[in-house]
Amino acid sequence: MAKKWVYFFDEVDKAEEYLGGNWEDVRGFLGGKGANLAEMTRIGVPVPHGFTITTEACNAYLDSKETIPEGMWDQTKEALKMVEEATGKNFGDPENPLLVSCRSGAKFSMPGMMDTVLNIGLNDETAKGMIKLNGDERFVYDSYRRLVQMFGSVVMEVTDEIFEEVLTETRAKAGVETDSELSADEWKKITNKFKVIFKKQTGRDFPADPYKQLQMATEAVFKSWNGKRAIDYRNAADIPHDLGTAVNIVTMVFGNMGDDSATGVAMTRNGSTGEKHIEGDYLVNAQGEDVVAGTRLTNDILQLKDEMPSVYSEFEQISEKLEKHYRDMQDVEFTIEKGKLWMLQTRDGKRTAQAAVRIAVDMAKEGLITRKEAVLRVAPEQVDFFLHPQFSLEATQAARKKGQLLAYGLNVSPGAAIGVVALDADLTEEWAKDGKEVIMVRPETKPDDVHGMLASQGILTSRGGRTSHAALVARQFGKPAVVGVSKLEIDMGKRHIIVKNSIIHEGDWISIDGTAGEVYSGKLKTVVPDIEDPYLMKILSWADSFRTLGVWANADYPDDARRARKYGAEGIGLCRTEHMFFDAERLPHIHKMIMTDLPIERREALDALLPFQRDDFAGLFRAMDGLPVITRLIDPPLHEFLPNHIDLMRELTDLKLRLQHAGTLEDVDDLLEQIRKKERILKRVESLREDNPMLGLRGVRLGIQIPELTIMQVRAIFEAACIVTKEGVEVHPEVMIPLTSHANELKVQREILESEAKKVMEEQGIEVDYKFGTMIEIPRAALTADQMAEYASFISFGTNDLTQTTFGISRDDAEAGFLIQYMEDGILPDNPFATIDPDGVGVLMEIAIKKGRSVNPDLECGICGEHGGDPKSIALCHKLGLDYVSCSTFRVPIARLAAAHAALRDTKEK
Repeated sequence: MAKKWVYFFDEVDKAEEYLGGNWEDVRGFLGGKGANLAEMTRIGVPVPHGFTITTEACNAYLDSKETIPEGMWDQTKEALKMVEEATGKNFGDPENPLLVSCRSGAKFSMPGMMDTVLNIGLNDETAKGMIKLNGDERFVYDSYRRLVQMFGSVVMEVTDEIFEEVLTETRAKAGVETDSELSADEWKKITNKFKVIFKKQTGRDFPADPYKQLQMATEAVFKSWNGKRAIDYRNAADIPHDLGTAVNIVTMVFGNMGDDSATGVAMTRNGSTGEKHIEGDYLVNAQGEDVVAGTRLTNDILQLKDEMPSVYSEFEQISEKLEKHYRDMQDVEFTIEKGKLWMLQTRDGKRTAQAAVRIAVDMAKEGLITRKEAVLRVAPEQVDFFLHPQFSLEATQAARKKGQLLAYGLNVSPGAAIGVVALDADLTEEWAKDGKEVIMVRPETKPDDVHGMLASQGILTSRGGRTSHAALVARQFGKPAVVGVSKLEIDMGKRHIIVKNSIIHEGDWISIDGTAGEVYSGKLKTVVPDIEDPYLMKILSWADSFRTLGVWANADYPDDARRARKYGAEGIGLCRTEHMFFDAERLPHIHKMIMTDLPIERREALDALLPFQRDDFAGLFRAMDGLPVITRLIDPPLHEFLPNHIDLMRELTDLKLRLQHAGTLEDVDDLLEQIRKKERILKRVESLREDNPMLGLRGVRLGIQIPELTIMQVRAIFEAACIVTKEGVEVHPEVMIPLTSHANELKVQREILESEAKKVMEEQGIEVDYKFGTMIEIPRAALTADQMAEYASFISFGTNDLTQTTFGISRDDAEAGFLIQYMEDGILPDNPFATIDPDGVGVLMEIAIKKGRSVNPDLECGICGEHGGDPKSIALCHKLGLDYVSCSTFRVPIARLAAAHAALRDTKEK
């Protein structure tokens, strides 16, 4: 039996039978547009007669070096005969011509990305025949010129601007503003001019044969699947490239036949807000492209109620019918020909994040969908929109037109930010205190930049990756950030930035879009979403009822903890104690502890730090009353708390140069004192320097080397726990020992620290519920988790470092270099620092969980890397059986929804 390439709109049952009854497969086979035209036909919605050439035909055509597959064209011509019988018209017949459109339609909607040709079948003879039939010469030549123009631009790739110039000149000469005001004679002249342009640009006459027109248009639609804009769209929307597009041949119905004809597009609910009312635009006496092209001022769809009340009433009924049938908001196209309504397309409507949430909730309440479906209808990235200011679409479009878009980088922390450029943390903080909005711009950020980052509206760096310091802190505090903008040349000496042949001076205004990874000059307008949106709260509450994975937060300060709890966090999965040391009051004590060689001075420094740490932990415990708080003991190497080695060398050189030109003995003494001090610091910095500090003296190794430091931290944790317990607060402290690679490290450190904890509780006369555990960041720790579990009540995967040590690559260096090429070339499917690598890091996690729980079935297992806020990684964590994920505060709502998605899809698969 010959391969069937063509299906009439009333043959959807045959397509379902061929594909085994799966509607998603039908959509892939007939394309979204073809499947929906067929489905509307089946449920009695008025659709013009027509048929679909399948996506299989497209793929066969493209696979065979653009050769029409055997039998397809014969089936197409046979299908045209059936349409002729149904309409009483004949294709290419001058007496009663049938005209058709040729429209693309892939499985997933790709608006404007592929091609359409209208009014196929018109030529000089059929045009005369149509004029005899309807007596409307203006309508016929308007339609004819559209065919020549669309055929030229779509099929023959003639620049559309050449045709538009003729239209502009004709309107100006006629003294009219719109195309609809041009006369029949003017349209006839325009049609002839278009044919001349066609021949000049293509070297051939416009094809008069209707069948040749249709064949060439069909092939053009097939080819458009591999057009650049279609490929770019699929890349951005994560649509597979092997689906192909169907071609829909549809009988033409005309909205440009007079004042009782119209065309329009509409959505069955408001696509911006989700409100339950039809919204859209239409034009009287026009064809479809007039509405979407913006060449004419459109009318609000509600005006149709007054202009054509019976048609609008029918349209309302059809809209409701389509919503109920598809159980989703629909985006429809329609044409009214001589008072008769025809539906040309329906598809699930595009919508904003706010609209998606409201529509899901409303439809669940209306009984159209279940609560489970409502939760699955909202994407985690849509929840992200509610948490950060955004630039309005109008603002970004206008800025691009004005040339304000300067550069792209990594979109590491979403949201929009506007501010004046400040090139260091101190100035950022100073200007912010003066009431200025500031964007902190740095080559990269370091821990001692945190004060500036906190004071800023947003962060921009020329280096760094998705898990760089800037990215982590920005996400932690909800600061919009764009990092790794390699085109930024930051000249710290001249205090300006060079980008795109422009100089941005310190103090100039810029705007950054952390959602899109874009940098603009000047001030763009923002809109501020609302996390308290009642519809979002409802969706998240439903999500909580379905998920099995706990959602905790990474928080270092009480304000973060309170915000995390407000956003639905069920605990603190990571408190980074080192961030607390950078406060101006504490840093001198840290410096003293590092610089001294005398145990008594080190003890004095730690004693001075203890009350600060105790107050920090007490604030966290109060904020998280009744919920667990995991505190990671100090992790980074000590040199990170001291000035940069290169900066010190430069400062010393500068001081020595100044000494040579000192004017007085007093100046000499002062400079000598500064030099001695700097040399002492430099000596200490050099003694702490390591070739690979990431794998050097840090984490548990630092705790073993300087036990007084981690003992002080544990004392602070347990003194705080006892204090707030006396206040009536319920506390659950969990102490996490970082970077263990051997069970003996954990054994030694836990014995020392637990002894101190018990000592504090004995001093205070209070017992608190506590746990000691470790962070799994080294492959060996994962592989020996059964041994670790003998000394750990919980394990938490630090997937940022675990990914680095598993792949053997530096996250910052890789993301700024070869990793981008790896993803572009398909060597890696995803950025492993953005999404957990399931086959490497994921397997190590699985081994660790199984081994650890084989020794301790109640072993608490979680994740505290930035992957904890990534939906794909959350799905993996659910599959592996983790107890919780912990992420930055502003990603908690996203993680709640993503965890629900993982649970619901897991149930569905089972």
